[in-house]
Amino acid sequence: MSNHLENFSQTAQSGSTYVLAPLPYADNALEPVISAHTLSFHYGKHHKAYVDNLNKLVADTVFAGQSLEKIITATAGQADKAGIFNNAAQVWNHMFYWHSLSPKGGGEPPTALKQKIEASFGSVDACKKEFANAAVTQFGSGWAWLVQEGDKLAIAKTSNADSPLTKNIRPLLTIDVWEHAYYLDYQNRRPDYVNTILDKLINWEFAAANLS
Repeated sequence: MSNHLENFSQTAQSGSTYVLAPLPYADNALEPVISAHTLSFHYGKHHKAYVDNLNKLVADTVFAGQSLEKIITATAGQADKAGIFNNAAQVWNHMFYWHSLSPKGGGEPPTALKQKIEASFGSVDACKKEFANAAVTQFGSGWAWLVQEGDKLAIAKTSNADSPLTKNIRPLLTIDVWEHAYYLDYQNRRPDYVNTILDKLINWEFAAANLS
């Protein structure tokens, strides 16, 4: 992984303790697409709960003090470590999601990223359409991702806490489709939430920084 991704979760650690990393913007900065009300619950309640649970679960274990990335890859697929995996992965996924959004998002991707998108999908609009379809059709809770596999970009979706990290695939962007991400603002209208994010908030600059 690039240094950008290798260092990504450092702000979630303070020594051997995991902390709620700061948001990259104010809690009202994504309005009207995502309300401050939603963001305060999503970040301050849900994301924080994963951090608190992780600290309890890894205390006095070999995982205490390890990076989130190492914990995720070491515990993926292990039934007896499911609690540790789920909470570590959800802390990481949420951090990645906050950075996948920007008050100045949407619009055109940076040139290098746009060229890769066009080579892989044909156009930026085609990429957004496939991204939206993955997010809308993910059954139940989970995530949709723009990922890089070698020289190609692709769209993936994962259930619950899973992420491309468990398959050694490089994530570039994500959209959270757990109901708590959008229900206060959009109720059951997941397509409206997804498409508005892609049009108004998606952080192409962050994706470009994550390219290998």
